[in-house]
Amino acid sequence: MALTPVDDWLWEPLSCASLLLEQFGVRTLEGYGLNKKTDAVSAAGVCLRYARETQRVAAAHITDINYFEERDHLVLDAVTCRNLELTETQSGAGRGHTLLSALDATVTGMGARLLRQWMLRPSVRRGEIEARLAAVEDLHRSQMNRDRVRALLREVADLERLVGRINMGTASARDLVALRGSLDQVPAIRQALSDSEPSLLQIIVENADEMPDVRELIAKAISDDPPLNFSDLGVIRDGYEPELDELRSISRNAKQIIAGIETRERARSGIATLRVRYNNVFGYFIEVSKASASRVPAEYERRQTLANAERYTTPELKEWEQKVLGADGHMLEIETRLFGEIRARVAQETKRLQATARALSILDVLASLAEVAVRRRYTRPVFHDGDELEIVAGRNPVIEAISDVPFVPNDLYMNNSTDRFLIITGPNMGGKSTILRQTALIALLAQMGSFVPAERARLPVLDRIWTRVGASDDLARGRSTFMVEMTETAAILHNATPRSLILLDEIGRGTATFDGLSIAWAVAEHLHDSPEHAAKTLFATHYHELTELAERLPGAQNYQIRVVEREGEVIFLYRLERGRASKSYGIEVARLAGLPPSVLERAREVLARLERYELDVFEEEAVAVQKAPEGNPAGLTLARGGEGGDALGRAAGRAGRRALAAQVTLFDTVNQALLDELRSLQLETLSPEEARQMLLNLKNRLV
Repeated sequence: MALTPVDDWLWEPLSCASLLLEQFGVRTLEGYGLNKKTDAVSAAGVCLRYARETQRVAAAHITDINYFEERDHLVLDAVTCRNLELTETQSGAGRGHTLLSALDATVTGMGARLLRQWMLRPSVRRGEIEARLAAVEDLHRSQMNRDRVRALLREVADLERLVGRINMGTASARDLVALRGSLDQVPAIRQALSDSEPSLLQIIVENADEMPDVRELIAKAISDDPPLNFSDLGVIRDGYEPELDELRSISRNAKQIIAGIETRERARSGIATLRVRYNNVFGYFIEVSKASASRVPAEYERRQTLANAERYTTPELKEWEQKVLGADGHMLEIETRLFGEIRARVAQETKRLQATARALSILDVLASLAEVAVRRRYTRPVFHDGDELEIVAGRNPVIEAISDVPFVPNDLYMNNSTDRFLIITGPNMGGKSTILRQTALIALLAQMGSFVPAERARLPVLDRIWTRVGASDDLARGRSTFMVEMTETAAILHNATPRSLILLDEIGRGTATFDGLSIAWAVAEHLHDSPEHAAKTLFATHYHELTELAERLPGAQNYQIRVVEREGEVIFLYRLERGRASKSYGIEVARLAGLPPSVLERAREVLARLERYELDVFEEEAVAVQKAPEGNPAGLTLARGGEGGDALGRAAGRAGRRALAAQVTLFDTVNQALLDELRSLQLETLSPEEARQMLLNLKNRLV
């Protein structure tokens, strides 16, 4: 990306404020919500000055400015937009795998831009949300009316950009024709919506100005199919300007007159091959062959000699040349002047045009949302003033849109009391991240005014969606993967509110087991206990120790992603149910990823030994570990007093035993391999020297 440096003095607040006051024709910026917002005024002023200087015009179409407060919309920071893949994918798979692509059925450029704005800034005003949903429902209900509206909108050009070009002085004659064609659709669109009851559709009808004066002006003045370049002439319609019509008559008749001169000169000179021609250098001239040059009349004036021909002119030809060529130049001058005047008159109606463009873009988005809802079987969500979030048979809108496999729906229930903190365990690739994302996407879709992929959804109005999903680093700023994870988690812990929705996926997995488990445990308790930050939280984890939180935290619940083991195979059911998972099936996922069978078999052997050591070797040691003094390897120094400390101590103790078991059994498995090798030796076939070398080799490999 190329950056253009701007001098510091251009950011001076008073200068920027004066520029904005001049642009909007007002005496104060308080009406725009910019009172005491110095940085915003400076930024807006610099942008406006840059537009004026680069475009060399006043940018008169910029007639308003909006200041966005966080409280004005559902806040989605850059991290959340990336993790939810709203407009871009994390994997670089392209725009086709984003929520925007799954939802975009708009038919105009301005509608597509507005849909993106609604998605990135969903509303938090329940009245506004309900108005959008009512309009979508009305269009959803009547396929005939919806199809009619969308067909008319397809004939509408990008009015917002057309208005910009008109005010910048760069609009062509074809742009004005496109503007007229777009405005011609407005009467039919208003007629199609005339019986609509939703207030938002009625507002669209009121604000979509048919602008008969502008349409009449363009239809009367501009040709239906004007040339791309002014030099080709024909931009202004016949009958609009008498002087131009007269010059056109001369220009059109000139060809007939020149043809008459050619016929007459052939007869007078007796030269059958005589031609009257034209080029940009000599204008009109008479051309005869060398063989006929002796018969040329005496009054002919020589203009040019060629290898096989001679070129001449006559007083009569000169006179007509001046008329014809002068007419073309004069016509170009008149057409240029008239077009500039027409464009300026259209520019005077900028505010009306912008209001119409806004109304049509909103209609395009509403019709698009209705169309997608019909295609994908979305339903209208229900908003309420309580804190319950209930989704019945919810689906992920992105996966459902791109996959040919039927999506497995899931139910979800949350509130701010008994089901505030949901701990989700289950296998890798089982769908934990999918559940997290689809919950957030359903809430987001609902607050932007869309139907949602679910059989039923009862939702509160959220103020913010927070996510901590996946692994990423920021090496340019010296931040490791774990540092990025902790920074994002810190932002959530400091700023979440009881009206927020938090998605946490694998907190603490980027560091050592003890550290990660301790951090995940503490984060979970903080989000549950803090009165200011106790938001609805979906907490996906492979730390199975954390499921004990549900036994001591009244607002925590355990959920699991179900799997079935059948004949040595693991079948993913992608079903969310209450309860806790017993293991993560990582080796099965490794098999699906294509690891060699020998590696998988060895991994199963190592896992079996680790599990055996945890269950058998350390069974008697568990009591001693629980009673160990502070600083012991089981990690009891992390425990707090009371029930919470006991639970954390038990969890850390199991993690410590598992870690110690891992150290012992990993060494043991190497030595076990040597023992297996010894058992397989055929001693009878070995010579003394071979046996000696074999023993030395085994000795060197012992751990």
